[in-house]
Amino acid sequence: MVQRVTSASVIVDGRTVGAIDTPGLLVLAGVTHTDTPAEARKLATKLWGLRILDGEKSCSDTAAPLLVVSQFTLYGDTRKGRRPTWQSAAPGPIAEPLIETLITELRTLGAHVETGLFGADMKVHLVNDGPITLIVEV
Repeated sequence: MVQRVTSASVIVDGRTVGAIDTPGLLVLAGVTHTDTPAEARKLATKLWGLRILDGEKSCSDTAAPLLVVSQFTLYGDTRKGRRPTWQSAAPGPIAEPLIETLITELRTLGAHVETGLFGADMKVHLVNDGPITLIVEV
């Protein structure tokens, strides 16, 4: 999921671990069992070129920063009962390298990327610019 923001930050244990303070994108990245490094790289390219900033510009057009936060709860299943299940979310040993591939590829493309802390209890603060929130799949 991607949100157009004017600013965003991630706080872990009272300490800011990642922040952007200019217009850019907040990327909440979920990983499922079938995701691959090739898909992570393709997603990076798509995010870098996604034309959702002011004037139909992309991060690559404006050098806008991205804040990437791992978010396994995107794969929560709420179809049964009142408690979500997380069976569709990939476990950490699978998900973490794919999140790192996404981040590395974005940086290779020229992006300024800030991050959360994988597996941590993160507090995400954002000022949404839009509202523009999209589910991005490759």
